[in-house]
Amino acid sequence: MAKQAETKIIAKNKKAFFDYEILDKYEAGLVLKGSEIKSARNGGVSLKEGYVKIIEGEAWLTQTRIAPYKQSGEYFNHDPFRDRKLLLHRREIDSIIGRVQRKGLTILPLYMYIKGNRAKLEIGLAKSKKKYDKKDDIIKRELDKEARREVKMRTRSQ
Repeated sequence: MAKQAETKIIAKNKKAFFDYEILDKYEAGLVLKGSEIKSARNGGVSLKEGYVKIIEGEAWLTQTRIAPYKQSGEYFNHDPFRDRKLLLHRREIDSIIGRVQRKGLTILPLYMYIKGNRAKLEIGLAKSKKKYDKKDDIIKRELDKEARREVKMRTRSQ
């Protein structure tokens, strides 16, 4: 019986979930240097401003910050904002290219996590939300919060 790979979420792009409607998700491998993976395991990753661009049939993660690893020397450290290659199957890349060109979607990083010993990135095809959509989401979240609070108060009083 094969052992299940344990996953540990390193970073989440909360801004993407607020500003965009996520239509489809893909899991991609991530090509990192030694000091980058060590820094990522320590939680030094920010996906907030990042996005994915496709250049010459390859997917690249840009504008994502992986903090320099403190225990690494200056010579062996990495550039925090360098572009990082994503590992996807050819058919996935072709599908993404087609949908982005046809529908005008954006490719965003959603989660970075460690699966087994490998760094993985969950990317999503996203469509920008309008201002009224964001307001509706805020109202819905507040109503859910209030309903949970009311249920909690009723169960305590019984």
